[in-house]
Amino acid sequence: MMSALTKMDILKHAKRIVPKLEKSKHKGQAGRIGLIGGSVEYTGAPYYASYSALKCGADLSFIFCQDSAATAIKSYSPELIVYPTFKGGESKSSQEEEEKKVLESMERFFDNLHVLIVGPGLGRDEKTSSCVRKVIQKARDKEVPLLIDGDGLHVISKHLELVKGYPWVILTPNVNEYKNLCKSAGLKEDSSLSDLCKSLDNVAVIKKGEFDAVSDGKTEWKVEDEGGPRRCGGQGDIMSGLCGTFLAWANTFRKSGEKLDDTNIPLTLLAGYAGSLLTRQASKAAFKKHLRATTTPDMILEIGEQFEKLFPCEVDLSKL
Repeated sequence: MMSALTKMDILKHAKRIVPKLEKSKHKGQAGRIGLIGGSVEYTGAPYYASYSALKCGADLSFIFCQDSAATAIKSYSPELIVYPTFKGGESKSSQEEEEKKVLESMERFFDNLHVLIVGPGLGRDEKTSSCVRKVIQKARDKEVPLLIDGDGLHVISKHLELVKGYPWVILTPNVNEYKNLCKSAGLKEDSSLSDLCKSLDNVAVIKKGEFDAVSDGKTEWKVEDEGGPRRCGGQGDIMSGLCGTFLAWANTFRKSGEKLDDTNIPLTLLAGYAGSLLTRQASKAAFKKHLRATTTPDMILEIGEQFEKLFPCEVDLSKL
């Protein structure tokens, strides 16, 4: 069912979950973002997602990647905290031993991360995928919010019980990933977004396309703002980082005991809508400057200014 809320109504509520900038706060309170991704073939995706989270206002970004990707990802930015966690096909350990090692290495993070983004640049290595499924289950058991994108959707495609009914997960499929999700859920590949969400017991899904649609099967919003017309690789990774950050803030807001004026609004949908809209605004702003030469780094540089237009920080700069 489409919501009667306007864009301005949604943004008004979304602003409530954005943490205020206050001198009394300390490092980490505005978001400790974890990301599982990065393989020998794909090192840019986890960087784009994690760095976008920082540009959105998160304090810390942690990347848990394959050993073969760690050095490259570390070299992109000193601001990212990179852990070579998965050995993949290079491991000589049994699958069971490898899963145990991965869970033990990540154990200390489950109680500290505000969100775990799964998928950017992960690749399709089966040993890694099996380990990631164990991590997803552990994160859910610990009630860590999850955003699953890209290869992360492939990881869960035959194991939808990992996310089914979990109120703190967002799935972000593109056109082809959406068709595959529908088939995995036992639906026709062109099934409605509402039907897909309902088949997963009302988890939040962002269906990416010309216009993004955000739904949990009960409420559905369209993000109708246009982005730039460039379709260079990495834009989905930006969106993962931004939606993941808003999801972390939404859960922190919930845990604080605060409530929205309209308590029927799903916080996961607010996070998805805000992250999608900000991605589109950054894309459009970058395109206006660079036209056909626009690339993903150009879009990341626009996140801060576009965020400020949507959610002004309300700091009195004259007193600084």
